[in-house]
Amino acid sequence: MTTPGKELLFLALGGSGEIGMNANLYGCDGKWIMLDLGVTFGSQDYPGIDIVMPDLEFIEDRKEDLIGIVLTHGHEDHIGAIPYLAAELGVPLFANRFTAGLIAHKLAEEGLEKEIEIKIVDIDDSFQLGPFGIRLVPLAHSILEMSAVVIDTPYGRIFHTGDWKLDEEPILGVPATAAALAAIGDEGVDCLVCDSTNAFNVEASGSEGALRKGLEAAIGAAKGRVVVTTFASNAARLATLGAVAKATGRSLCVAGRSLDRILGVARSVGYLEDFPSTVDFDEAMRLPRDKLMVIATGGQGEPRAALARIANDTHQIKLEAGDTVVFSSKQIPGNEVAIGRIMNQLAARDVLTVTEKQAHIHVSGHPGKPELAALYGWLRPKLIVPVHGEVRHMHEQARFALESGVPGALVQENGDLVRLAPGPARIVERVRSGRLILDGDVILPADGETINERRKLALNGHISVATIFSGNRFVESAISYRGVPVEDDREAFIDEMRDAAELAATGPARDREKLREAIRLGVRRIATDWTGKKPVVDVMLVDI
Repeated sequence: MTTPGKELLFLALGGSGEIGMNANLYGCDGKWIMLDLGVTFGSQDYPGIDIVMPDLEFIEDRKEDLIGIVLTHGHEDHIGAIPYLAAELGVPLFANRFTAGLIAHKLAEEGLEKEIEIKIVDIDDSFQLGPFGIRLVPLAHSILEMSAVVIDTPYGRIFHTGDWKLDEEPILGVPATAAALAAIGDEGVDCLVCDSTNAFNVEASGSEGALRKGLEAAIGAAKGRVVVTTFASNAARLATLGAVAKATGRSLCVAGRSLDRILGVARSVGYLEDFPSTVDFDEAMRLPRDKLMVIATGGQGEPRAALARIANDTHQIKLEAGDTVVFSSKQIPGNEVAIGRIMNQLAARDVLTVTEKQAHIHVSGHPGKPELAALYGWLRPKLIVPVHGEVRHMHEQARFALESGVPGALVQENGDLVRLAPGPARIVERVRSGRLILDGDVILPADGETINERRKLALNGHISVATIFSGNRFVESAISYRGVPVEDDREAFIDEMRDAAELAATGPARDREKLREAIRLGVRRIATDWTGKKPVVDVMLVDI
């Protein structure tokens, strides 16, 4: 059992070595706190899976020592696992107003609002959580109320950035000033745990406020209907788009449940009060084509989102030749094919598309090297621990920090238990970490039997064999298959597999399990000879 002693420990269970699924632990004086509890999204590696979560076995085994979960902000990769995993941990959540509103909405959808306690912490407020002094510090990002966390312990002070950027014109919210961050540096920062997403970018991310001109030009030049897709969580972008709709004389329509949720939560905590009133789908379709602007979800190619359904003409919002779709977003790595599919569907209907490559209509929410260097200069940390990035991003930030004058850097990955203090920081142990998948309503190990079987089925197909006996006498075998690449000679293929099953069933093996295995191997051998594949073969022995 790893119980923190008179020391300061750090352990990432998600978000280090990957972008997404953030879950970080800090430990000292016998207690742990967690920062963030997020998800990542399914890929072709996980057939049929939409949501992937961190495996929390390490802290579940020590949950009597866990005293709280602090949330930096409301993006899914930082709060998305809360409805599935937080109740088991049995500790309160601490979040600012906007993030708490998003979490409360999620918990209500799952019927968990009475199961998990949410404590709202004001921006720039401080509170004590066991041996940890906690202060939320506002930083700019592509969502409202992103809060870095300053953690004071008897063994050192941590500045945990969360996701962040520098923004001279943030539109919504008031991030900490350079003077405020320098004042924290004056107090002393022993370790900076820092976002690495854009560590290779040599330019700063850019200001949200600078997008108004580019968006207004792109939408103002459009001749017909305009659909703008952006990240639903970016309330500042929604504010800009609302202003652009007014400036270009277009009525506004919103398509997507997540957009409705963000607008509702933002308004409930005092933001977006001047966002224009919207029209419903029916009214939108009655408006003159050059008088409508739609904000839609789905800029990452999500197949069930509004934009995908608009592109394949299964949505109430209809586009025609000469209409325009503006992608006010960046392609997240891995989504290129899905986004390209939607763009091709739009192009086939002569719908114009505008992306960040053609106009200044998007800025990142993560820091490039100029912003990282500025933060290093203000905070003057003794050590940097990169997080929130693939391995290459974290190593690049470590190199850049050392070049920028930070005295030390330590690169860790999920499962590396780091002793930050006292003494030189070092990895002291490798502990269990991993992934869980949400499969329907069931949470399973990502490397477990279910998903491994599904991968085999997806790769090789399936054959079902029912071999019938009367007493010990073979009668016949019934065979069917799915996903095995035989289409033109199905009957001949089945006949050969049936002959192989009969040969095995009338062979010397009389033990039922040996008989079943002999039939399975005989049938699979025929399938492999025909196709070069090794399908999953299930054999049922039937007595009549």
